Amino acid sequence: MTQDDDNQNLVLGILFGVIALVIGLVIGLTTYVTGQAQTAKPAVVAEEPEIAEVGEPLVKLYFDSGKAELPANAAEELAKVVAKLHEEPAKLVLISGYHDETGGAAVNAEVSKARALAVKDALATAGVAADKLKLRKPAITLGGADEAEARRVEVRVQ
Repeated sequence: MTQDDDNQNLVLGILFGVIALVIGLVIGLTTYVTGQAQTAKPAVVAEEPEIAEVGEPLVKLYFDSGKAELPANAAEELAKVVAKLHEEPAKLVLISGYHDETGGAAVNAEVSKARALAVKDALATAGVAADKLKLRKPAITLGGADEAEARRVEVRVQ
């Protein structure tokens, strides 16, 4: 009888081992498949094509070095943009931020972007529809004799 008990214990041990392997396999596959679904590539978002600047800017706003706060004359200058857009409502507002080469490139690009976004937000607050406001990527420029020229945002109605 002890040999039958030993055989029965061996079979039960193998059976429990197989059951544990199956459960582990199911849990592992579920985790793997769920992880794949969560780390799947995000849907491709179509990037808007770059809009070319046409003509001279209607407004140029000059910012302090390293700052993105709108200058004191911003409301008065941006009112020109709103008025022009009311005259020609089919046109778009193109906002272009610039920065100089001093400092780190990444920081400069972020400051330039923050300046352009501040202008965009001010125009939206002034009543310009969001779909009319387009941003260009930050651009490096040399300010020439006037360093402020490199720290500007240009606004065109085109």
